[in-house]
Amino acid sequence: MQIWVGLGNPGAQYAMHRHNVGFMALDAIASIHNFEPPKKAFHGWAQQGRIGGARILLLKPATFMNDSGRAVRAAMDFFKREPADVTAFHDELDLAPFKVKVKTGGGTAGHNGLRSLDSHIGSDFRRVRIGIGHPGHKDRVTGHVLGNYAKTETDDLSDMLAAIAAEADWLAKGDDARFMSEVALRLQD
Repeated sequence: MQIWVGLGNPGAQYAMHRHNVGFMALDAIASIHNFEPPKKAFHGWAQQGRIGGARILLLKPATFMNDSGRAVRAAMDFFKREPADVTAFHDELDLAPFKVKVKTGGGTAGHNGLRSLDSHIGSDFRRVRIGIGHPGHKDRVTGHVLGNYAKTETDDLSDMLAAIAAEADWLAKGDDARFMSEVALRLQD
């Protein structure tokens, strides 16, 4: 069982925030790969399914961003998994909007969701970093991160989420480089 966690905040008022792009990615994956309906579990909403031959648990913590690690730890304990079995989908200020990169381990770069995961499970988990771009000045970061995607960005957002979901098989197989390459190819237009 792999545990794929989307980082975000629960509630309709946060649904289109850039900070919730991790939740959006999981919703796209669940839809395209026909995962079971979400159930309340592990301090959040969990959906099980398969991508290729891999069993995947999609987890959207209901603990709010700053305590996401508690939900992930509960799922890991239940399935007896290690940090290497966890993939976190999250917004990334240091990537251009709609760029997608994958890495394992690393710091938190001030991201409260990553900080929470780091404190509950350590840093050796895989991260799918979804670019939201930097607003230019540190004083504008909070408003940018907690702001909704603009109407002019919705087509690009939809295309990127569809690409992540369509190429998720490569993530499930552990081929991060191929996943990044295939997503980038889909988004070239």
